[in-house]
Amino acid sequence: MSQQGAILNAKLTYLYSRVGGQSVKLGLETTKALLRAMGVDIAALPYIHVAGTNGKGSVAAMIESALREAGVRTALYTSPHLLRFCERIRVMGAPIPDEDLLRLLVEVEQADDRLAELPGGRPGTFFELTTVVALKWFQEQQVAVTVLETGMGGRLDSTNVVAPLVSVLTHIGLEHTTYLGGTLEKVAREKTGIIKAGRPVVTGRQSPVVMRTIEARAREEQAPLVRAEDLVSVRQLSHDIESQTLQVETADGAWSPLRLPLLGNFQAENLGIAIAALEVLQQHYGLELAPEAVRAGLEKTHWPGRSQVVMRDPPFIVDVAHNPDAARALAGFIKKFRGGRPVALICGMLSDKDPVGFLRPLKPVVDACLLVPLDSERSMPLDRLLAAAQTVKLPAAESSLAEAVVNAQKWARDRQGMIVAAGSFLLVSGVLHELAVEV
Repeated sequence: MSQQGAILNAKLTYLYSRVGGQSVKLGLETTKALLRAMGVDIAALPYIHVAGTNGKGSVAAMIESALREAGVRTALYTSPHLLRFCERIRVMGAPIPDEDLLRLLVEVEQADDRLAELPGGRPGTFFELTTVVALKWFQEQQVAVTVLETGMGGRLDSTNVVAPLVSVLTHIGLEHTTYLGGTLEKVAREKTGIIKAGRPVVTGRQSPVVMRTIEARAREEQAPLVRAEDLVSVRQLSHDIESQTLQVETADGAWSPLRLPLLGNFQAENLGIAIAALEVLQQHYGLELAPEAVRAGLEKTHWPGRSQVVMRDPPFIVDVAHNPDAARALAGFIKKFRGGRPVALICGMLSDKDPVGFLRPLKPVVDACLLVPLDSERSMPLDRLLAAAQTVKLPAAESSLAEAVVNAQKWARDRQGMIVAAGSFLLVSGVLHELAVEV
């Protein structure tokens, strides 16, 4: 490893030490102070801000890919990452180079140290510092449009320092209840905090209580509310192991069939939200996007780890699903994809997740389950995972990740079955490492 690589790893290790537990600090003042200290003019860049419980990363990736293909100089900020930290911060599809990441981490750490010593100051969190690094890089790169995915919530999320051209809300469900509130209405109130005065907001399908919360917030901010389903219709025509073919219709008429390289019915809905957001951009701001370029960009969307087939024989699928709503969507995908094959599930989760709620919808489509620890101090203890599997009557055994990958493949080969690994970004990252698969 080079000296630069060693220093960067040390800086990232220090940054990771500010993750989770008492390190979570909701609020915007520290982020704003760091941005000022770093010379970032957040009003100078146009943004698209995406929040939600599930699908927000996919929608952000689709929007960015379409804009980039249409000739717009784009930036994309997402979290968490699958394999490398630099994946979170992209300009024109390319991750931030290591040397620039190191330079900006040093700068933001120095600014943070100075600010923390001031009266009322405090050290920035992992996500605050990461967000500031991203926005500083995007400013340096003189991007035309930045697509921002929230980290947690919306109202007090570090990304919510911007006034976006359009706010986008994907499916909202119960998550992070310790910080966002214990009811769906409370979570929705936090997520809708990204809606800004007079700026249009696009939403996907929501439960009645969530939709009422969105409508109330939009009225309060006098923000035009657009339901994606009113602008765009998406229907699946077919699918194979790598993509699905979809029929898209907008006010301008039916598109020729579109090949989306992301599997699952939920991605068809996400596509509709992304197209609706692009339509709103054009209608409200006069942004000219060539239809053929938008289509080409959507067809080139690269967003790994979402119902992704990473090996074919036997089929091995990875999915970063980690909450009950995502598990229900994954179960629907498995039911449609399995074609009668038995399914082995490899599952590992973080300790703040709901294992019973996650495993229950998967139980009808899973025949065997291997429970594994994650490479994190926040990993859920295996006895808790096993108790959850027993609660939902899912046959399960404990294993190391390396043994689980090997044994699940043997199990699937012997039975002409398939493997699904799900429960956490960290799990998918570990599985990809064990399989030596590049995504």
